Amino acid sequence: MDISLAEQAQKPASILTRTPLMALAVAAFGIGTSEFIIMGLLPELSRDFAVSIPKAGALVTGYALSVTIGAPLVALATAHMERKRALLLLMAVFTLGNLACAVAPTYNLLFAARVLTALCHGAFFGIGSVVAANLVPRNQRSQAIALMFSGLTLANVLGVPAGTALGQAFGWRTAFWAIVPIGLAAATALFFLVPPQEAGKSNLLHEFSVLRRPQVLLGMFMSTLTSASLFCVYTYVAPTLLVVTHVSPHMVTLTLLLFGVGITIGNLAGGTLSDWHPRTFLIASMLALVASLFVLYFAEPYAIPCIAMVLIWGAIQFGAGAPLQSRVVDHASEAPNLAATLNQGAFNFGNATGASLGGLIITAGYGYRSLTFASAAITLVTLALAFLAVRLDRNNPRPISHETGLRISH
Repeated sequence: MDISLAEQAQKPASILTRTPLMALAVAAFGIGTSEFIIMGLLPELSRDFAVSIPKAGALVTGYALSVTIGAPLVALATAHMERKRALLLLMAVFTLGNLACAVAPTYNLLFAARVLTALCHGAFFGIGSVVAANLVPRNQRSQAIALMFSGLTLANVLGVPAGTALGQAFGWRTAFWAIVPIGLAAATALFFLVPPQEAGKSNLLHEFSVLRRPQVLLGMFMSTLTSASLFCVYTYVAPTLLVVTHVSPHMVTLTLLLFGVGITIGNLAGGTLSDWHPRTFLIASMLALVASLFVLYFAEPYAIPCIAMVLIWGAIQFGAGAPLQSRVVDHASEAPNLAATLNQGAFNFGNATGASLGGLIITAGYGYRSLTFASAAITLVTLALAFLAVRLDRNNPRPISHETGLRISH
């Protein structure tokens, strides 16, 4: 049967509510593993295809730009499709894309396969965020979205380190072969565990009209900058650890594992704290992120402090992710599918921007350590936007929609 937010708001969340959320998390795990695994395999890909590290890093940029450009197009193409069916279609594209990555004989074909895989990413998380939000009462939406995104963060605890280890031991193609059954398992979980939800009924012009709202645009800008801050450093974490910190390849795998632990903790904590006091948390998380980046700069030459700071920095960085997604869905409540998907595009445009900026900095000869300063500068701009968003929240409180029980924007 169809599940609406209005219906869910009339009853408390239960353990049954979390079952479909876990199915969404399994799918997010597969997508997250596919997205982030490239970072741990950049040295292997660089050697295999005889390209530079920055050119290998373009695989990150290409993926992110594909999400940015393709996500709204895919969202519009599936706008009137029943949401569960749309999620299943997107997982099929994801699985085929990773199969193509595993067999790609050249760098250019691998790049094209990554672009294909990325087409499902933004739309899946956008539609999945709406599905997750519709399963719980209003005051638990950030937590529900964070639970779905926990699959993305757990990918960095289990999927990325395991894939990196497989790639180092048996070749990078093995890592992509291992993702294919994850995609099949995720599709099975979605089919059996996620209840159907009706598609959005708004027209195209109405969907895009939400982009005129300052709070929606601010949320997307903050998503872009937060992601750029992350990927400016994280894209090149493996070569940084090898060149600056002088750790072994096995320690790189361990560090990626600890990073995954950190972002998992930060993601879940961020969802809870944002539901409790969203404005305070938004500002505090940005301040903490700037501080953690400066500490990371001084820790990078020393193995144990550096690895510890990668964990702490990751936790703080991802703490703001789900709350920003929830914020955009909230302020665009009459057209959530497109808004949530565009926000995922914003995240991934930040991925591309951050990875490209990092590559330019390295190519210019400034070195891997300078990446943390660039990331901190981006975060300071994000902090300024956060203060503006909080001010707009206080000056323009939104009335309650009688239809959905959500506050709505004008």
